[in-house]
Amino acid sequence: MTNPAIANITLSTSRTHGLVAIASGARFPQAQDALREAGFSPLPGGAFAAPPEQATRATASALVHRAHQHRASISISSRPYLGEIGSDMAARLPGNWSATVNVFPRRHWQEDLVGSLWDSGDLLKAVLHEHVPCAVVLSNHAGTELLLIERPGHSVGYLVGAFATEEYDDNWQEPNAPRSIVLPSEADRAARAVAHTFLPTYRRALHHRRLDTVMSALNRIRPEHDTLQTIKASQQSSDSTPLVGSRLHAEAERAFADDAWLGFSDVLQHAPLLLARCRPAASPWPQDAGALSRLRGALANSQDTWEEFNALRAELYSVPADLSAQEWSRVRSTLGTAVLPAIGTWLADSEVFERQARAAVPGGHIALSAPHPRPLTTTPALPCPAGERAPLTP
Repeated sequence: MTNPAIANITLSTSRTHGLVAIASGARFPQAQDALREAGFSPLPGGAFAAPPEQATRATASALVHRAHQHRASISISSRPYLGEIGSDMAARLPGNWSATVNVFPRRHWQEDLVGSLWDSGDLLKAVLHEHVPCAVVLSNHAGTELLLIERPGHSVGYLVGAFATEEYDDNWQEPNAPRSIVLPSEADRAARAVAHTFLPTYRRALHHRRLDTVMSALNRIRPEHDTLQTIKASQQSSDSTPLVGSRLHAEAERAFADDAWLGFSDVLQHAPLLLARCRPAASPWPQDAGALSRLRGALANSQDTWEEFNALRAELYSVPADLSAQEWSRVRSTLGTAVLPAIGTWLADSEVFERQARAAVPGGHIALSAPHPRPLTTTPALPCPAGERAPLTP
């Protein structure tokens, strides 16, 4: 076992890179110096390699000598280089996947992984409680990312789980989180396990999470929407103060639109994918077709506002501007006002949407005959002002 208080070098083999080394420990820069002096070159992600034509007995001897000079220990891994395993798996997964290596010489560096992990199993426990010197992010470049690590406490096998960097910015203790799975050592068997076991579970979990997000947003909006309708009908404010003139009505509507936009943006982001999976004719409620058509129309009518929102965020991302809270409130109220009719439609037909979406979980009878989801146009996730959520990718 390596000593985290000193400089460590862990060696593994690779068909592509020859001898691969990962430096770790509190004094890992000393281990990196030893590797460079012994002829190792840096790889993308933080590992070092001696190419096959240089991985000779002389190279090994030089490394032992340099490591001794820099007071770095050397250990031999029983596994091949994790980056190569990740690349082999990516090549075998359905679709266009890639593998990106991340090395964490010190344990606290891996804390950056925790916020993006969407897991309820051993992967999360490992990242929280074990040092993970190396991890691989597998991405299909269409919104799905997975995290692959060596299985701690075992000489063989790997762990893989959901790495939801683009989906949500808060995964901690999320109730829909899928469980990571243990993968075998062989890349082809590991890829089959990911494709046929983990990814279907992941898609079902994401479907339920999207649905919960949409319903939570609508439930947050509903009380204030009901209050606004009451005010309009009674000509009074919520504290029974008489409302005189259209200006006060407009002010009440503006305040609602400001708050409602934050919630309804979740609906605009997630509902299209869910709605596209709904097949009322194949469900126990074929009469829901009319309501679903109204919901689709409401989303279509909101498309221009959604694109305006994303364009504004993209502009602020490319040319950062420090907008005041009052300015952001004005932006949100303008956007929210534009989608008020759509909000009313979604609140009215939310019960129909929920039961149809729950019946259309991926892999279920209805979902198998559903068309490919077509989300509203989105932009990549961008930094957002305090109090707002970042845009989410499908």
